[in-house]
Amino acid sequence: MGFIHRRTSKQTSKAKTLLELALSRLANARRPRLARKSISRSDVSQLVALGHLDRALHRAEQVIEEDNMLEAFNIIDLYCNRLIEHAKQLDKPNECGEDIREAAAGIMFAAGWCGDLPELLFARTILANKFGGDFATIAKEGTGIVNPMLVWKLSGNKRNMELKKKVVKEIAAENNIQVDFSEFPEVVEQNGRDNAPHHHELNHETIYQIDMDESSESDSDHSSPCDISTSDGSNKWQPEQKKVTASVRTRR
Repeated sequence: MGFIHRRTSKQTSKAKTLLELALSRLANARRPRLARKSISRSDVSQLVALGHLDRALHRAEQVIEEDNMLEAFNIIDLYCNRLIEHAKQLDKPNECGEDIREAAAGIMFAAGWCGDLPELLFARTILANKFGGDFATIAKEGTGIVNPMLVWKLSGNKRNMELKKKVVKEIAAENNIQVDFSEFPEVVEQNGRDNAPHHHELNHETIYQIDMDESSESDSDHSSPCDISTSDGSNKWQPEQKKVTASVRTRR
C-alpha cells in the first residue's frame, strides 16, 4: 500500500508541476491574442466607416475568436491555481469537492482545444488516471460538471450572425458611428451552421471542415477582398464597387 501511495503522490506532484508550467505559458499566450484582438477591432471600425458592413461582419469573427480564447484563458488560470493550491486532495479523488472536480474536468476539456498550452495534455492524462475513465470521457466531451461557459468560449460558433452584429454595433458605437442592420440581408447557412451547435457534437475535424467550407464561400462571394494591414503597418484599401444595403451614419 505504501508503494501505491508514493506513486500516487509522485503523479500528483507531476500534475502540479505541469499546471504551474501552463500558468507560466498563459502570460505569453495572452500577448499575441490581445494584439490580434486590438488589430481586428480597429479593422472593423475602419470597414464600418467605409460602409463595408459585410466585411466588417466577417472581420468580427476574429474579434470574437480572440476574445473567447482570452476569456477561456482566465477560466483555465483559475482552475490551474485551484488544483495547485489543493493538489493534496488529488491523492483522494473520491473525496474531492465539486469545485476540485469542476477544475479537473475543465482542464481535461480545455486540453483538447488549447494548442497554446501543451502541458494541459499531459496533465489530462494524470487527471484521467486519478478520476477514472468515465469522468475523463465526460470531461473531454464538455458535458457533466464541465463549466458551460468554458465550453462555449472554446468551442462555440464564432460565425453566429447575431453575435457578429452585436460586436460590430459595439465597435461602431465606440467610434460614434450608428449602424442599422434592419435592411441587411440575413445569411442563412446550410445545416444550421449559423447557430451554435451543442458542445458535445463539436470536435477538431468538424471545426476544420466548417472553416474550409466557409473560406470557400467567402472567396467566391468576395472577389476583391479588403487588405487591411500590410507589412509596413500601413493601410491598403481595395474597396469593392457595390451598394451597401445597411445604413451607416456618423453621429454628430
